[in-house]
Amino acid sequence: MSHAPNRLALAAARVVMQDGYAAVEHAAEDRATLAEWVDWDQTLALRSRLDGAGLGIAEAMDTAQRYEIGWDLARALIERTGALNLRTGFVAGAGIDHAEIHDLEGLAQAWAEQCRLIADQGGVPVLLCLPELLALAPDEDAFVAAYDAVLARCDTPVLIHWLGPMFHPGLAGYFPGDSFERVMALDRQQVRGCKLSLLDADLERRVRSALAPRGQAVLTGDDHHFADLVVGESQEVLGEVELLGRTWPLGAFSHALLGVFEGLHAPLPSILADLAQGRREEARAALTRCEAFGQVVFEAPTPAYKAGLAFRAWASGEQTNPLLPFHAERQRDARHLERVLDTAAAARALGPPEALEQARAALGLRPGDARG
Repeated sequence: MSHAPNRLALAAARVVMQDGYAAVEHAAEDRATLAEWVDWDQTLALRSRLDGAGLGIAEAMDTAQRYEIGWDLARALIERTGALNLRTGFVAGAGIDHAEIHDLEGLAQAWAEQCRLIADQGGVPVLLCLPELLALAPDEDAFVAAYDAVLARCDTPVLIHWLGPMFHPGLAGYFPGDSFERVMALDRQQVRGCKLSLLDADLERRVRSALAPRGQAVLTGDDHHFADLVVGESQEVLGEVELLGRTWPLGAFSHALLGVFEGLHAPLPSILADLAQGRREEARAALTRCEAFGQVVFEAPTPAYKAGLAFRAWASGEQTNPLLPFHAERQRDARHLERVLDTAAAARALGPPEALEQARAALGLRPGDARG
């Protein structure tokens, strides 16, 4: 019997590459052949593994990776994830990267097209932040009008994404003035909530306080401070929202859509169960260990975080290599990856000893050198 508010938890999932990709050099603009090197069995197995842990999937969400891999591969990911009929469901990033945009009308139309495709696959669209909108919208009113136009063109619930410039430099100044509050108020039934990736816990608490009584969820994207945000300040339920086929409580606590959750699927089920049973301090202690892992994985430069997640998955025996599209795994050095192992072990997020020793050897470490 549940005694406390449940939390919706979604994990942003990576692409897993074939082993042979280790010998392939890809220029960043060479997207056409990238899909040939995706290991679809392992990529979809990752999503099924997360679903089995009770985590929803956030597909094609990370803005940097999304625009690196391109729309064709992102669309394939959305369609194949939809075909999995995941128990917990999925959300997916809706953008405009399939179209050539010249004005705000074309932008709204393209944005809505991706929303409809995601909804047709059974997912909930997340309106990604668009650097192009900053260039096309001259003021706050035009910014809000663009969101109003896309909502009018798609008959589906959506989430609003607010991504900070630490993840994508082209998003500095996004949501000018009071535009975020105005966008969230355009249609409270259609706009079911937001995902905040600003690494600003105090701002998130203020947004959460305003939106919860109005029936709109805040999903934290703060990989540095999520422990206290998810546990929250109170168990009191102030509202509710229907999302992914279930009704979720709202209050002085955040739900979660986090990239780091992909690497924490082992400890998270028991943590979420603790929260649902009112064992807040036990959950807080475990989430704090998970947060320490996230703080290492998401160290600056923040967009390089996927290297740590891929390395942890390989070190845990969950995939056959730590490779990433365009060899982004090379963006982190051995010292960083050693600390990834340390903090993952402390969070109880590592796999069997044999795979871990293989990872240590790859870093040039002696057995037992990586702590935890």
